Parts: sequence; structure tokens; C-alpha cells
Amino acid sequence: MAATATIELKDLVLQTAIGTYGENDTVPEAHVLDMTLSIAPEKVFVSEDDMSQVFDYDPLIEEINHLAGDGHYETQEWLVSRIAKACAAYPEITGLDIGLHKRPVKDGTGTLGIRLRLDANDLEGLR
Repeated sequence: MAATATIELKDLVLQTAIGTYGENDTVPEAHVLDMTLSIAPEKVFVSEDDMSQVFDYDPLIEEINHLAGDGHYETQEWLVSRIAKACAAYPEITGLDIGLHKRPVKDGTGTLGIRLRLDANDLEGLR
């Protein structure tokens, strides 16, 4: 079996405004991001404790926060598409799985969201 490596981000509440809501609609309290990035195993299974050995995800997280706060979004899909394009700018990322959901959906309960999975070929097409 070939070695694989991922970076996982879970339950990041984004400071964002998504959607248009009427008087009787449930307005979400939060939009939550989950993301798994596939990267080369040698970026995780390292020979020493040195940042030059690993994928530095902090600039990507900063870019995602910037995108989330970059004005009003009509759809979750557009924000996820912009996040995917930001990920594609990093050649170290060879695949991604992005999930974005809002909560609550109705009567203070439920989550509703979307998921986008891209492989190396998909990412190469965005680069």
C-alpha cells in the first residue's frame, strides 16, 4: 500500500455572511468549515523537527479567513469554490475535501451543507 498523508481542519467557524433570508426564515448562527488536504507523505513523516520539512498551512488558513470575510456571499458554493482555488495555488496540495455547513437549519436544530472533493487532476486544472 502506498503511503498517504493528510492535513485535517475540523469545525472552524467562519466569520462570514452567506445567503439572503426572509422574515420567517431561520438565519444561521454559524457557517462551519471542515477540510482535508492530501499532501506528499514526506511532508508529514519528517526526519527532523523543522518547519522547512513540513507544509506550512498557516498562510492558507489566513487566506480562507480573508475569503470568508470578503463581503456577502449569496451561496455557500461560491465560498467553497474560492477556497478550492486558494488551495490549488499550493503545489504541495494534491487533493482536497472541503465541507461547509450552516447551523441551525430549522427550529434551532440541524446542519445543512455542501462538500467538494478534488483530486490531483482537478487541482492541476485550476493551477
